[in-house]
Amino acid sequence: MPKISAIGVLTSGGDAPGMNAAIRAVVRTAKYYDMKVMGIRKGYEGLIHGDIYEMSARDVSDIMHRGGTILQTARSAEFKTPEGVKRAVSTARYFDIEGIIVIGGDGSFRGARELCAEGMPSVGVPGTIDNDISCTEYTIGFDTAINTAKDAVDKIRDTATSHERCNIIKVMGRASGSIALNVGIATGAEAILIPERGVDFTRDILEPINRGKKRNKKHFIIIVAEGVADSGDLEARIEAETGIETRTTILGYVQRGGSPTVVDRVYASRMGSYAVELLKEGMGNRIIGVAKNQIYDIDIFEGLDVPYTIREDLIDLSKILSI
Repeated sequence: MPKISAIGVLTSGGDAPGMNAAIRAVVRTAKYYDMKVMGIRKGYEGLIHGDIYEMSARDVSDIMHRGGTILQTARSAEFKTPEGVKRAVSTARYFDIEGIIVIGGDGSFRGARELCAEGMPSVGVPGTIDNDISCTEYTIGFDTAINTAKDAVDKIRDTATSHERCNIIKVMGRASGSIALNVGIATGAEAILIPERGVDFTRDILEPINRGKKRNKKHFIIIVAEGVADSGDLEARIEAETGIETRTTILGYVQRGGSPTVVDRVYASRMGSYAVELLKEGMGNRIIGVAKNQIYDIDIFEGLDVPYTIREDLIDLSKILSI
């Protein structure tokens, strides 16, 4: 594949803290190598409709500390059609774009794969708070999200202690329990409920609470991924079975916002720069990943076929520490 001198960059799917740091790295690395870089607003929708502008190094000044994405993001029903993909590629070529960097999650990468299949070299940079892309150990935004949730749980624990309550905290993760699992371990939760495991009320909730009560514990924290169970039903059942006043807090989209942590800023910078290096050398159709703190790349068609798995060692650790 010939070397590429003009690239586009877009963010797609759910926003994640650190996306701006990745955009900054893409633009400044491209400029370092005298490459033209075009910003594509509103994801694949903007790519189809030509919401595209040339970016300079100045355009990405003072954005690293900001949450969200300066390029914005949007869903695109049209892009899900073969005609939409063809139109997107045609628009990219109209703007002289020779390769595209897609910052987003699994669904965004599947869109990038469609671009590749239509002859537009693309590189995926993993950006999603769920940390659920199979071919990488880490995704941009995850560290910020779990720290945001951790801070909230710590505050909730203060009032749980004061009132001797059980508090259910629902965190994001419809299909992935990574946020719940890590936050649960970090906050000493009595129970962690994740979609990768079936929930047995007696085993997973009642028994940990009863063990705590035997140690004269008066307050309890239960972390629930949003894809697991109805927190209202859990709340009522816990009160009925234990007699402990129980309250639910849904953290929701607060986990997606906020200034990214150092971890997210550095990973985003490394990944964004690496993506440009690949395209510069004519290497498209790749996904950027992290393995043992090293940045690497994998074929996009192979990477999307890697089965998703949750960290079994963390599941085991959470059980050991909740006795």
